[in-house]
Amino acid sequence: MTDKLVFFHAPQTRSTGVSILLDELAAPHELRLVNMKAGEQREASFLAVNPMGKVPAILHDGALVTEQVAIFTYLPDLFPQAGLAPAIGDPLRGPYLRWLAFYGSSFEPAIVDRAMKRDAGSIALCPYGTYESMLSTLTDQLRGGPYLLGARMTAADILWAGALQWTTSFGLVPKLPEIEAYLERMTKRPSFEAATARDADIVAQQEAAVS
Repeated sequence: MTDKLVFFHAPQTRSTGVSILLDELAAPHELRLVNMKAGEQREASFLAVNPMGKVPAILHDGALVTEQVAIFTYLPDLFPQAGLAPAIGDPLRGPYLRWLAFYGSSFEPAIVDRAMKRDAGSIALCPYGTYESMLSTLTDQLRGGPYLLGARMTAADILWAGALQWTTSFGLVPKLPEIEAYLERMTKRPSFEAATARDADIVAQQEAAVS
């Protein structure tokens, strides 16, 4: 039994991945919605939670955790019975942490630069080298499938599947065969479908409230 867990969520944002993860973990929690369209992320009450004005964020027994990768590292260890994180001492623990970190340190910066049409600058200074090398590192790993760590699905797959679903839909990542096959496996999971439906309902309710 865990202490109180609070989840700050805005629909159809990066926090949707945490919503999916909480379902997969069967983690009891209190949901606190942040209406981004109404600007609630810039209100003092939420800036006290995250001065960046960003979701996701969680509070666990008063301890604040922000940043997507930190949350995806924290929660599966908090609910080990779900089996979504290799334990310390497991040979897969290092690769698991690698792919969580690679998402935040290489994939996201590369995607943002690409979306903004910014030059990545010197390879020596760029955190991801080149967009092409970042992408080939990922697709090489996916070819060994069915999941990032081979036969075992982990929280890292939930993080990556949500990111790839979004970035392929906007053309920031090409719909390569290995990516599409991976997304087909992951997004058909009940947790993904349930989170999508919940987000749609929240958006509809928020829009109805201002109409």
